Amino acid sequence: MKALGIDIGSRYIKGALIDKGEWIDYKKSGTTFNPLEKCNEMLREMPADRVVATGYGRHLLEVHGNIKTITEIKAFARGSRAFFSKCYTIIDIGGQDTKVIALNEAGNVWKFEMNDRCAAGTGKFMEIMAKNLGYSLEEFGSYALTAHQEIQLSSMCTVFAESEVVSLTAKGVAREEIAMAIHRAIINRVASMAKRFSLQDEVVFAGGCAYNPCLKMLLEQNLKRNICVASAPEMTGAIGAALFAEDDGM
Repeated sequence: MKALGIDIGSRYIKGALIDKGEWIDYKKSGTTFNPLEKCNEMLREMPADRVVATGYGRHLLEVHGNIKTITEIKAFARGSRAFFSKCYTIIDIGGQDTKVIALNEAGNVWKFEMNDRCAAGTGKFMEIMAKNLGYSLEEFGSYALTAHQEIQLSSMCTVFAESEVVSLTAKGVAREEIAMAIHRAIINRVASMAKRFSLQDEVVFAGGCAYNPCLKMLLEQNLKRNICVASAPEMTGAIGAALFAEDDGM
């Protein structure tokens, strides 16, 4: 029996197909202005016996496709445990929110913290800052790691931070140093959320931002823990949803 999990995020839609618990296929596409059409394309390209949707736009498939949904909190918990059996804490810097999730021994959600009222500290904030400095999002972290001097941003508000970046650039501050300051500001915010939990065993950095080497390094330094990153961290939610879909068919 094939099971499909679809994670409809604010920036990307991810689909993971599993068969008897084994991951056999996955796809990723931009959410665009018509996420329902993109989801329907994914359903056609990866036919499955059972489907569960999660993420920011999951209700699109619930309303228009009569597909079951679960919260991204539950999906990330299940997906992270599938990648790392000793995972007790999950950090996700998403496109429009940041989440820290704590699990109990059984892998169920114990509690969580979420920043969803401000763009600061999110993937969107990073994307805007990278663009202002002339970097692609993919190369942003690598260039930040080349900084030699530490500077601080005085604001995490997206509007004020943009103005500050312009001001620092006009003063001749190297852009890699500004990039590092942006990464530090994001991690300081995320780490303050994570430190409200009793961190133990494996801390998992999930979601697409986990590809950023600077964010991972700064997280490890700030939390004083090894940070685990899956081979395809952006698929964590989709894998979790697929596993829930498979449960429904058993």
